[in-house]
Amino acid sequence: MAFDYESLTETIAATAASHAPEVDRGVFPSQTLRALGDAGLLGLISATEVGGKGKGLAAAAFVVERLARECGSTAMVVCMHYSATVVLEHHGAAEVRRAIAAGAHLATLAFSEVGSRSQFWAPVSTASDAAGEVALTARKSWVTSARHADSYVWSSKPLAGGELSTLWFVPRTTPGVQVASAAFDGLGLRGNDSSPVAAEAARVPASARLGADGAGFGIMMGLVLPWFNVLSTAVSAGLMEAAVQKAAAHATGTGFQHSGSTVADLPTVRAYLARMRIATDQVKALLGDTIAAIATGRGDATLRVLESKAAAGEAATGVTDLAMRICGGAAFRKEVGVERIFRDARAALVMAPTTDVLYDFIGKAVCGLPLF
Repeated sequence: MAFDYESLTETIAATAASHAPEVDRGVFPSQTLRALGDAGLLGLISATEVGGKGKGLAAAAFVVERLARECGSTAMVVCMHYSATVVLEHHGAAEVRRAIAAGAHLATLAFSEVGSRSQFWAPVSTASDAAGEVALTARKSWVTSARHADSYVWSSKPLAGGELSTLWFVPRTTPGVQVASAAFDGLGLRGNDSSPVAAEAARVPASARLGADGAGFGIMMGLVLPWFNVLSTAVSAGLMEAAVQKAAAHATGTGFQHSGSTVADLPTVRAYLARMRIATDQVKALLGDTIAAIATGRGDATLRVLESKAAAGEAATGVTDLAMRICGGAAFRKEVGVERIFRDARAALVMAPTTDVLYDFIGKAVCGLPLF
């Protein structure tokens, strides 16, 4: 019998929705993640040989998009988990892969650093030989699920030196790894436990290396970037879909007693809703085409990967702006649900690779220039 991840996701989306208000207050979505693990969805992309479901990017995007309609923070945690898991599937130890497949291990990425900001592909953190082990020293600026992930896929300069990077499997409990004490209290995505993480000569075994020394850049660009950009696009698409549905429900359900009409009877509001629907469907179409381009090895796949996150981030801010306008003063009340989506949608613009960085990359690609 085929694994029906779509029906399972629909069921768990209801759990995400019920916990979304508390997650927005900064509570990590542990109950939803536990449900995802029990249902086999944390192991969705893990290979069947280690007990996973063996699904690919399209299935992961479906799960993330559907969760984002209910809770952006939960969707982002899962986005990061899948983006880290795909690295571990290619380069990690079988024991960790089995734990992820069983839903007993949450992974995340630890790339962005204080010293290189959103240019995550250029770590300034170091790795050095230490009596048969490797000592990692770093100041990671933001790590999603920082206090709750079981492991980080961690970047550093190569052991051998140079300007490239090397990736490592770093358990959260590694001595010398320290998560910032202050809980995340940002504009949006408040429940994703995003926090700075530091390491001071944190020791891991040499076997913790993911891929060859100096191969991190290639893994980031060839594996992580496509997965993360696509799944980030899925987060934006889910938030946009939620904004359309909530704005339409408000417009059709809110009336003017003196005239007997509704907000939806205003032509300007219907035009706003039309613009929201079109923008949302355009992002979904680009998302689907990007996944297809990657799956078939199309020549424009890299361009689509770059375009998808940039387009989705911009579109999501526009769509949620319109949702706030349609709902008017009611939009400022949390029970309407629009202001949370409005806040969460803005993260895509500044989350590495930022929209401005992506525009530069896309422009280079259009001009036939090398990206780096």
